[in-house]
Order: sequence, then structure tokens, then C-alpha cells
Amino acid sequence: MSEISQVIIDPNCIISVPKNISKPVQHAVDMIVRDHNKVLGKQPVVLVDSEDNATVVVRNAVNSDECPSRPEAYGFRFVKTNSEWSLHIIGYDDLGIVYGLLEYSRQFLGIDPFWYWADLPVKKETEIVIPTEKIDSVEQKVKYRGWFVNDEVCLIGWKEEYPPSREIWYPVFEALLRCGGNMVIPGTDLPKHGVHADLALEMGLWVTHHHAEPLGAEMFLRAYPGKKPSYKENPELFEALWEEAIQKQKNEKIVWVLSFRGQGDAPFWQYDPEFDTSEKRGSMISKVVARQYEMVCRFVDQPVCCMALYGEIAELYEEGYITVPDDVIKIWADNGYGKMVSRRQENENYRISSLPKAGDTGENGIYYHITFHDLQASNHLTMFPSPPELIKEEVEKAFHANAASYLLLNSGNIRPHLYPLDIISHLWRNGSIDVEDHQQKFISRLYKTHHDKITKLYKGFFEKSIQYGPNSDDKAGEEFYHHNARKIIGHWLQGKSNVPNEKLFWATGEIPFIDQVKWFLDSCEKSLPGWEELLRECQQLSASLSKEDQQRFFDQFIQQVEIHVSGCKGFISLCESYLTFINHDHPRAFVQASQSIWSYKVGQGALKKAEHGKWDNFYRADWLTNIESTIYSLEALRKFLRLQGDSPHFFLWYKEYLMPETEKHIYLENTHRNPLSDDELARLLAEIF
Repeated sequence: MSEISQVIIDPNCIISVPKNISKPVQHAVDMIVRDHNKVLGKQPVVLVDSEDNATVVVRNAVNSDECPSRPEAYGFRFVKTNSEWSLHIIGYDDLGIVYGLLEYSRQFLGIDPFWYWADLPVKKETEIVIPTEKIDSVEQKVKYRGWFVNDEVCLIGWKEEYPPSREIWYPVFEALLRCGGNMVIPGTDLPKHGVHADLALEMGLWVTHHHAEPLGAEMFLRAYPGKKPSYKENPELFEALWEEAIQKQKNEKIVWVLSFRGQGDAPFWQYDPEFDTSEKRGSMISKVVARQYEMVCRFVDQPVCCMALYGEIAELYEEGYITVPDDVIKIWADNGYGKMVSRRQENENYRISSLPKAGDTGENGIYYHITFHDLQASNHLTMFPSPPELIKEEVEKAFHANAASYLLLNSGNIRPHLYPLDIISHLWRNGSIDVEDHQQKFISRLYKTHHDKITKLYKGFFEKSIQYGPNSDDKAGEEFYHHNARKIIGHWLQGKSNVPNEKLFWATGEIPFIDQVKWFLDSCEKSLPGWEELLRECQQLSASLSKEDQQRFFDQFIQQVEIHVSGCKGFISLCESYLTFINHDHPRAFVQASQSIWSYKVGQGALKKAEHGKWDNFYRADWLTNIESTIYSLEALRKFLRLQGDSPHFFLWYKEYLMPETEKHIYLENTHRNPLSDDELARLLAEIF
């Protein structure tokens, strides 16, 4: 009988780790110990440098036959000792070992990269059989790839501790590593004493910086309150901050960001108005970047540097006014909606191509959004609103344009965005993607049954999104229903209805305010039936799912559909209220404003329903879309409307519409002094109307 070549992983597994184990490898080993415990019901025994007794051996490569000879590579090799086979997970370097361990976890223990964020169950096993077939890692398409954990307010507000603790950041960085990422911007402008950057480095990730915080330095006005943030006037103060940041990080894995924007992520010439031409602006940016590069090179041997060609910097570079050092990776950005063109700035939307032109020398990369916050039509609590084919087209186009050295992805709060996050991780690994095949596999990972039906519903999500403009990426996220509604309410209550609201021109064009209101009403009315149909289909399918899949389907999908449905309905009722108001039908406008509140509260309730177990308070810090602010604004509007005809005693509408005719002429006023609340009155009037 021929001998079977296989490794048996059982509850008594012994794992051998190297002497002087590094922190990144130790973190990965800790993950594997936890995974073993979940799958096999018992933690493995971890021994140091004990290969002869081990079932799994974790070590560095000693020759080129054991794994590919390149950074971050790993190989699986099998060794037979005394008739027993063992698996050797061999890494070229620390990250190679980390990726090897996490691939072992995924492929053989069945742990999904998003196990934590999607609450995915772990299949229990009594033993795992691994065939002795060697495996070598494939080189990833993108060299520096990772997440910008930006607009991360839900992560900030989830727990009481601020800045967020290791408890918050650890699962973020673990998921990123499991997705093959190696780089992160850990949060936006968080206090420097937080653990976020240190933990990222400790887990083996490269840390990079926000383009508004070059070199990771302290903001000028925070360090020097009262001083003018002008490099021309105070170069020594800027350079002191830069040198301090370089000294602090010079021994770490840093992708250094060179940049020069003004305070608060705005053009620097807002503080230096003498820079009034493109030539002057480009010359100053080039000078500052060259100085930053010189400073980094003085303290760091062979630094990895990049420069974000974002906003006005991209335009100046395209026009030839900015010079970038040869060894610096140029980073091109999409517009926040997934299209590789310049972003909309308030009402200006030039849509200039944001990709290197043919013949552009040096390395290039991209900064890409699958979640965004722009106070107009972006998505924050819900998924990327355009079809995944747009992501495929734009990212693959960037790769073909030689922008494949770097990919920084705006990942937001992680939990609502798992599907697009997974798309991008596939792209940075492989360079291309089959959207249909990937979608089917992703749905199969998240749900046990009804995969075809759920896939169809996911496709429907992108089809139902409001198409607010002529471009393929002009698709509305949930902020569309909130920021614009609040702008309309504020304009109305400030008595400005006789003039257009300029902050809405990006959507409506320069038309009278009443027509702006009608534009948003029409947009939502066209979209609402599709969203409502999708919600009905989701609810019908949910009834057929297991209890476990029902909760996940709600958390990951239905909740987002409900936010769109409730947002659409709430915005429609608000617009109707305004149109009714200008016809002087104040009671009916009051009811419509109330109906708007009730609709938006449904969306708020959907967030609350997803806050179960470990997710308690996850959406407490909804400060960007901010459904609470929309409701607050509507409550002010509703009180304003009631003042128009029910004041001063707040009994007139009850008497006119609700009191029985027989009582109207005989009641004693001194017995009717408890006016109804706004909600009670609105609900009763709604039945009458």
C-alpha cells in the first residue's frame, strides 16, 4: 500500500516559532493560536525553535528554494521526520511570514479575511488534512497597497476611550493584512499620543501620512497658534516640525508623504494671497517638496517617498508648474466617486483626467475612494453607489497607465464597505478582476444559502442609486438625502427663498430656489419606487434565510437599503412641505414636515438595529451623514410651521380640524389648556388630510 503524504492538524498541534521572534510575526502567530482554538476547540502548543516535535514550523527562508526571493514572499514546504509530515511556513522576511500564516489560516482553517467585520461563523473541525503539495506566494500587482482609515467617526465613537484604543485598531489592521495590504494611514488627525500608528508598525504595516500632514508632522497652527502659516515668512518653524517628525519615525517603515497644502487641507495661498499665479504657486510647492525630500534623505537611508497630486496640486502639475524629485512616487486621486478625474470643488467640476500621461517618468500610484464625505452626494454609511464595473474599469485603467506602484484606498469605517474593500484587495493582488465571478464568490463567503438571489439583490443596489448627473459616476450615496435637505431647510427658514441656494448649484444648476426644491423632489420620486421594490425583495428573501444569515444580511445590506428608502421618502416629504407652504396651506405643510421626520427616523432605527452584541454604539458617532442633524433641522422647521397658524395657544388646528362639530361652539376654553405635541397633532391631522 502506498504511503499517503499529508499533514494532520488536530487539537494537539504543536507550532514551532523562531528564536527572537519579531513583533509582526508574534502578532500573526497570536492570530493563528486564536484561529486554532476557534476551529479545533483547543489552543496549539507554541514552542520556540522546536522543529522536530512540531506539526507546523514557522521560520525564515535559508535558501532560495524555500520561497521566492523577493520581499513579502512565502512558501509552504513539507518535511518528513520519523514517518510524520510537518508543514513549514517559510517567509523571505517578516511580512512574508505574516502573509504565509494568514494564508494558512484562510486556506486550511477556513478563517475569512472579514470574519470579525461580518460576524462570520467558524466551522468546527476535529482535524484538518493538508496535502503535501508545495505552495509559493504570487507577487502582488501593487507594491505599496493599503487603507486610509479616513472619515472614521464610527470607529471613534464606538467606545468611550479617545483616541481609539488597541481594541478598535487591532481588527482593522488584522483585516487589512488578511486582505494582503501592507500600508495604512491609521485615522485622520488623531492625537499623536494615540496607539494607532505604533500598533500599525508593530503589526508589520508601512505607515504613511495624510497629504495635509506632510511627513506626518504636527499641523502648523496647532504647534504655533497665532503664527502665520506661511512658509515664505516662517520657513524655520515649518522645518522644525518636519525634522521633529522625521527624527521620530526615521527607524520605522514609513512611506514618507511630501506635500504642501494649507491648514485644514486647503490651498496654501488662502493664507498667502501674494501667490496669485499658477507659476508662483507651483514654484513654492516645488521648492517645499524638494526641501522636504532633502531633509528625509539626510536622516533616512533610501527612503520611500511619495507626493499626492491632489486637488489644485494635480492641476498645477498637469500645467507644468510643479517639479517632483525623480525617486518620488506620484499619487493620482479619483474624484471621490471612483472616476480618475479631478474632484468637484463646491460648484466647480472640471473633470480633468487624473492619470499620468504617456511618457511620464518615474513611479506612479493612486489614491482611491470607495467611501467619501463631501457634504453633497457622497456615501459614508452605505456602499459605493456605482456598479463594481466602474471600480474595475478605473483601477485597471490606472494600472495600464503605469500607476501601479502604490494604491491607497479610503476605507472609511470598514464595516459598511466590505464588498468594495474586497474588490480592491483582489485588484491590488491580481491587477484585474472578473466582477461576476468575484461577486458570486464574495456572496458565497458571507451567506450559507440563496447565493444567486442575494447576488441579484446586490446588483440591484447599484442600479437603484440616484443618477443625479450626466456622468456614469454621478451616483448618489446617502449623504445626498441629508446635506442637501439641511441646506434647503436652512435657506427656507433664513428667509432666503426669493434667491437660489448657491450651495445646490452643483446639482441643480443656477435656477430659482423653488425649482431647486422641485429638482430634488423629482430626483427622489423617480428613484423611490426602485428602492422600495428592492427593500420588499430583501425582506421576502430574509424570511427564507437562517437566523444567523438574516442578521448578517440585515447588517451588511438591508440596513443600507433602508437608509436609502427612508432618505428618499424623508426628502420627498420635505420638498412637498415647502411647496405646500408657499401655497399657504400651513397645517398640511406641518404634517408633511412631520412625515419627513418619521421617515428619517426609520433610517436612524436601521442603524440602531445593527448595533447588537459587540457592535453596541457602533453608529453612535454618525457625525458625517448625521441623520440626527437632519431630524433636528426638521423639528425646527415643524415648529416654525406650527407657529404660522396654530399660535399662540397651539389649539387652533385641533379646534378647526379635529374637534367634533358639536363641541366647537360649546367648549369652555379654560378646560382645554393641554395642547397636543407636534407628533400627536401631526398624526391626527395626517389621518384627516
